[in-house]
Amino acid sequence: MAAPTSTFFHHSPIIDDLMRALGTDAVVTDPDILESFRHDAAALCESALPLAAVLPSTEAHVQAIMRIASAHRIPVVPQGALTGLAGAANAGVGVIALNTRRMNAIVELDVVNRTAVVQPGVTNKELKDAALQQGLTYLPDPSSWEASTIGGNIATNAGGLCCVKYGVTARFVRGLRVVLADGRATFVGRRTVKGVAGLSLAELFVGSEGTLGIITEATVGLDFPAATPLTMAATFPSTVAAGEAVSRIRAAGITPSLFELLDRTTIAAIDAYARMDFGTDAAAVLIAQSDIGAGAVEELEAIAALCTESGATDVAVAEDEVESEQLVQARRLAYPALERLGSPLVDDVSVPISHLAAMIDEVGLVADRLGIVIGVVGHAGDGNIHPTVIVDPLDPASLVKAHRAFDEIAAFALSLGGTITGEHGVGLLKRDLLETELDPVAAELQRGIKELLDPHYLLNPGKVLTARPRA
Repeated sequence: MAAPTSTFFHHSPIIDDLMRALGTDAVVTDPDILESFRHDAAALCESALPLAAVLPSTEAHVQAIMRIASAHRIPVVPQGALTGLAGAANAGVGVIALNTRRMNAIVELDVVNRTAVVQPGVTNKELKDAALQQGLTYLPDPSSWEASTIGGNIATNAGGLCCVKYGVTARFVRGLRVVLADGRATFVGRRTVKGVAGLSLAELFVGSEGTLGIITEATVGLDFPAATPLTMAATFPSTVAAGEAVSRIRAAGITPSLFELLDRTTIAAIDAYARMDFGTDAAAVLIAQSDIGAGAVEELEAIAALCTESGATDVAVAEDEVESEQLVQARRLAYPALERLGSPLVDDVSVPISHLAAMIDEVGLVADRLGIVIGVVGHAGDGNIHPTVIVDPLDPASLVKAHRAFDEIAAFALSLGGTITGEHGVGLLKRDLLETELDPVAAELQRGIKELLDPHYLLNPGKVLTARPRA
């Protein structure tokens, strides 16, 4: 649904130009309404009211916005549903917030070639529903799939509960139409299954968080739906035992369609919130799901056996779809359960699977050292965990400890050969940490690409990589 607009504040030459190009109903300047375009869902990231928010309906509108912004040297912050967790869509003083929510058409759904062409404002759920009507599905499944947009998913290279088997968003992107900082529009990528003509420019824009161009259309791959999944849960007396089980299962060549982990703090929070009865002795719970149809029971039994060999104290395999959904619901309740303990600040690091237990143990040590609460949920099958720091936003000491926890957790992940973010992105939240992860040559190459496409740093300035000092 389009946001209400108001146009009687902050008239200036650039506002007048935008109104002439887009119409008055697509330019928002009312401060009260601008508040809804101020920031995404990340905590502890700075933001400010933008100069204006614009709501384009077409690629031509986006081109006009960028030409005007380029002429006036006004920064532009691309936005979607604002469900991100890194501050990548946060506005600042004097910027234009370009929100693509009105660009929400499914342009084409090709059953034979199993592709869809969509505008960036189409939600993940809307695409899944449309594909399902044709007997297909769109597999990427970020936790915010009902609200988050395809454009935002691509800009952040979103993951999800099932990416252990099916991969993150990048795997499904065939081609993109993008508008560059100077207003030029281009198509990058391909529509075919295979294609190696020239450099893979589409991959530059996937995960670039709106810093290289604005996505106006995406061609994505669709698949046939998998069989109805079955699920199991295993309870462990230690994270070491749970980590060993994960390593054994992956070494055995088993790839569940969902493979999630909950730590002691999160388990206790879920039990208190929803009475899931995991038990007070549970130090870790693994939840695995198989969607291979007739073989699902056998696959889960193999997983259960490896969990038992690794020290699981209780293993429960769902007997039907209802029980399966109850187990997966426990994972979905992690965030609201932790939210009852205070304001949650969600971290996001990835490590090699063999180091998963060490990473989780270190999070516990960080929490003990700093005297704070950190719950861990994560995608066990690919080593991506989300330490969730509980903070008091009104207590400066609590905020200092939260930032220190972020830094220490990231440093330990890097020491294990990991990365500072697996799926939430860099945005504002981890911009300084990115400089730690990248070696100087890699950082220079990334800035070189940025400056080739956006020499004046107009697109999402201050996010991901800071501008290099000018001579």
